[in-house]
Amino acid sequence: MATGSAPLRFSLLGPLRAWRGGTELELGSPQQRAVLAALLLRRGRTAGVGDLVDGIWGAQPPPGALSVLRTYVSRLRKLLEPDRPAGAPPRLVVSIGDGYALRTDSVTSDLERFEDHVTRAERHRADGDLPAAARLLRDALAGWEDTPLAGIPGPYAETERTHLAERRLGTLETRMRVELELGRHEAVLPELAALRDAHPLRETLSELLLLALYRCGRQAEALEAYARTRRVLVDELGIEPGPPLRELHARILTGEREEVREVANSPRISATSAPASAPVPDARRPPPPPPPPLPPHLPPLTRRRAPLPRAPAPLPPR
Repeated sequence: MATGSAPLRFSLLGPLRAWRGGTELELGSPQQRAVLAALLLRRGRTAGVGDLVDGIWGAQPPPGALSVLRTYVSRLRKLLEPDRPAGAPPRLVVSIGDGYALRTDSVTSDLERFEDHVTRAERHRADGDLPAAARLLRDALAGWEDTPLAGIPGPYAETERTHLAERRLGTLETRMRVELELGRHEAVLPELAALRDAHPLRETLSELLLLALYRCGRQAEALEAYARTRRVLVDELGIEPGPPLRELHARILTGEREEVREVANSPRISATSAPASAPVPDARRPPPPPPPPLPPHLPPLTRRRAPLPRAPAPLPPR
């Protein structure tokens, strides 16, 4: 804990905010908030002064940027440790070499809570406790506001904002999949449709939407959803849907309900990692044989005419 102070709590999954006990702190200018965000996101690792300057101002920092950075750090130290005696070394924002670090063992954050809930949910899902996994994922996502690090300037914050938004979307996909595994296809269908509309290039969301529609008995709508996704992928990226989505479409097309259920329950990796790989093919059904090759030479398609009879010889002159 900070010396002589109530516990510090930070929010990163929206506008950057901080509380000491029940009192919200005024974090200063946008650039000073950017320094604090960079230190929080490094989770106790040292941030070099050069990295901080580049992360806040980019390739063209203002004159005296290093001096301004040190002023921001000094102000943050006073803000976060108001009871620190004069001349005493700081215990939260510490100097390490040519940089600074924020000791995160003395603070809590909504990002830390989110990651803890997701990790526990993955453990429950692996143990087969789907209701507990779904509950933890819902709680993890409930802590998010609109845009993480909203209002924080600089290229570092922009990169982290994109990364955090991707992690949230991946966790949403995991939660949707767990809900489908629990048979809650009707309950999640509206949310899935809205997510797919917001992210039309994301094939995992389209796959989940197809599953939910099919299980609701709306096979025609599932096929139309696939056709729409394919059009968007071809028009926007010039690519066809990936193997998992194509396989699911083929099984819905033929009404293979058992196989569709197996695709729905196919294992997926953590929502905070890369997209899942293609499902394992159905081992009960051998792959169809390749079509026979065409003959090397095909006869022409035009009809031959029989030769015309020769003209009769001319009559002899009279």
